[in-house]
Amino acid sequence: MLGTVIGIPLDLLDRVLSAPEQKVPEVEGVVCYQSKVVMDGKDYLLRAMVNEATDPPVVVTVYRTSKIDKYWSKL
Repeated sequence: MLGTVIGIPLDLLDRVLSAPEQKVPEVEGVVCYQSKVVMDGKDYLLRAMVNEATDPPVVVTVYRTSKIDKYWSKL
């Protein structure tokens, strides 16, 4: 394993950044890359806020949430 960032395995974060299940626009230039993941036997939504207005893009915030229905785009 590559390690962890705030309890999130880096391989999961890398997977979400490389091939997110969804990309949801947030605020000016920031896009939420998100995917459903399983961690410690539980379902979560792993969300990474990425500032795409910079070159190269910069990850601003990363977190997991169990509130999948709240953030998952149904479109």
